[in-house]
Amino acid sequence: FGFCLLFHSSHTTTSHTLPIETMAAVAQQYYEEAAQNEQMGEEDGTYIAYQPLDGLQEHGVAVNDIQKLNDAGFHTVESVAHATVRKLSEVRGLSEAKVLKIKEIVKGMVVMEFKTAADALEDRKSLVTLTTGSTELDKLLEGGIETGSITEVFGEFRTGKTQLCHTLCVTCQMPVTDGGAEGKAIYIDTEGTFRPQRLQAIAERFGMDPSVALENVAYARAHNSEHQTELLKMAAAIMSQDRYALIVVDSATALYRTDYSGRGELSERQMQLAQFLRQLTRLAEEYGVAVFITNQVVANPDGMSFAKDSTKPIGGNIIAHASTTRLRLRKGRGENRICTVFDSPTLPEADASFAVGPQGICDAQD
Repeated sequence: FGFCLLFHSSHTTTSHTLPIETMAAVAQQYYEEAAQNEQMGEEDGTYIAYQPLDGLQEHGVAVNDIQKLNDAGFHTVESVAHATVRKLSEVRGLSEAKVLKIKEIVKGMVVMEFKTAADALEDRKSLVTLTTGSTELDKLLEGGIETGSITEVFGEFRTGKTQLCHTLCVTCQMPVTDGGAEGKAIYIDTEGTFRPQRLQAIAERFGMDPSVALENVAYARAHNSEHQTELLKMAAAIMSQDRYALIVVDSATALYRTDYSGRGELSERQMQLAQFLRQLTRLAEEYGVAVFITNQVVANPDGMSFAKDSTKPIGGNIIAHASTTRLRLRKGRGENRICTVFDSPTLPEADASFAVGPQGICDAQD
């Protein structure tokens, strides 16, 4: 926040900045307002990390213009702030002058300036993680699946990818003190592997009412890659109405593999996949939800056949750069599975064992 004031108040190359007392007072007022808003939300039990689009009305934006933004898939003030002017100009019925005016308004509502590394560290301390159901796996992930970013899990069939998705759909509903986020889940199924009966069994294991747990999961079956992208737009509209903590896409890449085939369509496939992943990143940041995607693997022709794992995840660099944390799953002895941190900005490369049981992901069996 101090950096923000320094940048706006420096008109020459010399360090003419606001007096430190003034900076401190403004910063204090900003944080007090933020804390007050958070407290108000906590009191009525519906604290949310984003600002509804209706808030623009108080700043002089017409109701019909807000509706146009809503219809175009912009459901929060943050989504408008993060969009480019070119993208907003594509909204039917909004002139360039109106778009520039709206952009100027949202700049004052969403903090998009520099902040200190100390403030960034404090922000990370408040991040909620979702328990996986396995103590060792949670320990490997330093608490569980992180909210506000994309976690990708890949591996061969029967390594526990879908079971992990089902378990998270239940654990995300639990209290924060129990490893949850007190929010609902969205499940986009591209392979027809979603099983609500499994959610019932997992809910019973955690002492939850199975019928309530099922009501808190919004499920959709994607039939092609275009439909998959369309479902994300619907998800954004749903999440603006209630408190959601998790988006699952199982799997993120399957339909792109079948809809685009051969080297001739590879470029188009990667471009469409990149746009889908960008939308997921946007949703993770705007709504503060955990995005959990599964990925398939293919044989690695460059790898040695006698290597421990001669497979590689599909999607190339596009999915590698979009995912914040990448986890590799492989089979162990019996029902045990092994999770390896493949890539992460914070987690060290290490392994953890867990098991797949009738009630979801659990601790490894001896």
